[in-house]
Amino acid sequence: MGTVRIRADYYQQFDADYSRDVPAEGYGGWKQAALEIDPERTALVVMHAWDFATYEEYPGWYRAIEYIPRAREILQTVLPGLLSCVRRSGMQLFHVVSEGSYYKEYPGYRRACELAGPGPAPPEQVELDPTRVELDRFKAGNSSIGPHNRGDVERAFKRTRFPAEAEPQGEEGIAENSQQLFALCKEARVNHLIYAGFAINWCILLSAGGMVDMRKRGLMCSAVRQAVTAVENRETARSELCKETALWRVALAFGFVFDANVLVSALEDRYTDSGKESAAQPRKELATTPWTRRRKPRLEQAAGRQPRRKASPSGPSTRDSCPA
Repeated sequence: MGTVRIRADYYQQFDADYSRDVPAEGYGGWKQAALEIDPERTALVVMHAWDFATYEEYPGWYRAIEYIPRAREILQTVLPGLLSCVRRSGMQLFHVVSEGSYYKEYPGYRRACELAGPGPAPPEQVELDPTRVELDRFKAGNSSIGPHNRGDVERAFKRTRFPAEAEPQGEEGIAENSQQLFALCKEARVNHLIYAGFAINWCILLSAGGMVDMRKRGLMCSAVRQAVTAVENRETARSELCKETALWRVALAFGFVFDANVLVSALEDRYTDSGKESAAQPRKELATTPWTRRRKPRLEQAAGRQPRRKASPSGPSTRDSCPA
């Protein structure tokens, strides 16, 4: 059906100006350009979108993973409209999952397994000595999660499942590793992946099926600004500086950054022009106001109980490389 023209954000990392106190302030910085993309060779990838349950069920998980309220808001206000539009447009939609069994009864996962064949063998590991073991022990107790939260985190991951807002439909491809995602891309002749999910500076970047692995296989990897959040720390969380830095890295090293509403508008215009709709329908704007510019909801509201639904196929799950 041809290409569509869409406004994309990119970063101009030149020229450093050595007449300035800080030469990098001479860089062009963030810029925008209207670029052509081919929706038939592009896929939206929803990565590590989980049902986060509630604070009351797993308080230790929420204490250790501060981005959960932001992720839940994205699930509720951005992904439903974005995924609905992608599905109507005919663009490919893939799901990348963490380890476990909650996805293994879905037809899209079985198809990925057939296409990719046996999974890769785990990499060979170095031998550990007592000093290294002690370093690992110290980090486990003092760096991430916290010993008092570990039980809740482990219990939460054992019941991992898709959220209702981002559950795969029909034959949508589901990949648990880079080999399977690449096989899905080859079958659909996709060469450009646009990521949504959690978290843009952690799993989406580094985990199996993330940008680092897929870039090695020749895929361009972009992101939807409002459909991702980042792992933040005490010094960065208020302004979401880690997210901004991660998006800069995406724009510089992997692909482009797209605005959710701009992407939806471009795809819906293409969908309407193709004759699949008699007329454009009024479109509700996705919630795209930065988290830090809104009145921050109370944790109890952000972690409020959602209506329970019939459980998806699930089973024991081990954590991926997110800091939980």
